[in-house]
Amino acid sequence: MSNKRKIINDPVLGFINIPSDFIFDLIEHPYIQRLTRIKQLGLSSVVYPGAQHSRFLHSLGAMHLMNEAITQLRSKGFDISKDEAEGALAAILLHDIGHGPFSHTLEHALISNFEHEKTSLMLIENINRETGGKLDTAIAIFTDRHPKKFLHQLVSSQLDMDRLDYLIRDCFFSGVSEGTIGAERIIKMLTVSNNCLAVEAKGIYSVENFLIARRLMYWQVYLHKTALAAERMLINIITRAKELSLLGEQLFASPALLFFLRNNLSGADIAANREQALEHFIALDDSDIISAVKVWASHTDTVLATLSKAFINRRLFKIEIDEHNFERKKIEGLQKKYRQHFNISAAEAHYFFYEGIIHNDTYNPSAENIHILYNNGTVRNISEASDMLNTQMFSARSTKYFLCYHKLC
Repeated sequence: MSNKRKIINDPVLGFINIPSDFIFDLIEHPYIQRLTRIKQLGLSSVVYPGAQHSRFLHSLGAMHLMNEAITQLRSKGFDISKDEAEGALAAILLHDIGHGPFSHTLEHALISNFEHEKTSLMLIENINRETGGKLDTAIAIFTDRHPKKFLHQLVSSQLDMDRLDYLIRDCFFSGVSEGTIGAERIIKMLTVSNNCLAVEAKGIYSVENFLIARRLMYWQVYLHKTALAAERMLINIITRAKELSLLGEQLFASPALLFFLRNNLSGADIAANREQALEHFIALDDSDIISAVKVWASHTDTVLATLSKAFINRRLFKIEIDEHNFERKKIEGLQKKYRQHFNISAAEAHYFFYEGIIHNDTYNPSAENIHILYNNGTVRNISEASDMLNTQMFSARSTKYFLCYHKLC
């Protein structure tokens, strides 16, 4: 009999205990182990070289915070059975297994209308069949069908264990100190009111700090302009490779990557042909993409080779960000320049630039609110309870326009 009660030394959260044999078995499952080969922050490492941590590490961290939250709620008298606790731990541990290579970066380049949450659910259902229904409770919590709604909110809400861990972890590995939050304090202040997750009033300042930190991390890390340029460059490379493959071009790629390059699939197609599609999907990770791009740098196709070589050598797209749309004259000028320089068509020239929009939402008042519970039993939305952050700031969506393009010299 092997000892499955391991302790993992996490650089961010310290020692993480694996709470049960079943959770240990889930961690060892190939679906979870695949996350060790997928970067949590996609291409943010082009800006912050230390941001090399994996989705696997984040999943373990979120599971640890979930265990801490359950312990706190139980200490306050809220009934959470052993089965419910293990279900919540499994749900948060498995919540990211539907991510593709480089996390969010290539979600729609390889598969149109893709939602990693739906793919995660399909993969969780696969494990559930393998284990004879041991994930029934986890699935009910994950899909918000469990009667104790607060368990789902610990997995997915505007103040869940997923967000708490990725803010702490991404802050640590990127070195951006503005993302620092008091996750331990927030967890100790968690409570339940009317079957919904809430925060005790004395924890309001920690929640305010959490929201401010999240906003700053989006501008400084998740939406950093250089990372955006790198992401768009890789998306254009994969899109070009897919276009060539659909036209019959024989490209170097792993079998899993070739499957998605040669088949124009949507999220609905994945669901309809889940056995074959998921088999190829779970074989994909960051290494499939990088190894292919390295080889494509020597391809005869001008577009694919030029972009691939520039990406590998970190000659990334130049990017400009503005509060307004860019003039059509500038866009047309770029297209003309690339057509003449590379002697390519207008459609091919489009691969060398991209116009986009980025949004930053600190707090979405139309979604499930963060509730603050007062000693007299009153519950208020954080946007109303906070005396530092006004409702307009919470609900306002910051929108910026960006234009990135290939540098010819």
